[in-house]
Amino acid sequence: MSHPPIPEKLFFKIGEVCDLAGVQAHVLRYWETEFPTLAPQKNRAGQRTYRRRDVEMALRIKELLYDEQYTIAGAKKKLATEIRGGSARDNSQTAPARTPGRSLSPPPSLAGRVGTTSAPPQPSAAPNDDQRAALLQIAKELREILDLLDEGEAEVVSAQAKKR
Repeated sequence: MSHPPIPEKLFFKIGEVCDLAGVQAHVLRYWETEFPTLAPQKNRAGQRTYRRRDVEMALRIKELLYDEQYTIAGAKKKLATEIRGGSARDNSQTAPARTPGRSLSPPPSLAGRVGTTSAPPQPSAAPNDDQRAALLQIAKELREILDLLDEGEAEVVSAQAKKR
């Protein structure tokens, strides 16, 4: 099922996400309790502010539940598999890789100092359970860092809007 294009903007209100996803606000709020990957921030007034990745996640959850007829538990497992990059058991159903919202290459101001590599080295074997747990912890911490950066961006945008 196709959905309307997501407008190019930093933040969305719950009503806008409802319109894009074609669901009511209480459904989105319920999904937030069931899917940790759908976690909009709240502004100082307590209103939810969805970022583009939150809108994309809401659309994917709706697709899994409504179009592909997954249960909540099944959709959680499918999303976890997609976020991990797929598994050997489910290669036929894996979603295409999403491009990250932020570039992982150094900004131009640093690129000359740190240099760039053509490609990261490829691991020789699949990670063991301890390595996998460490990688998951690192990924969680990196997400937290990105969230902090996004909060800082939101504060800058808010401060600039107040100056106008």
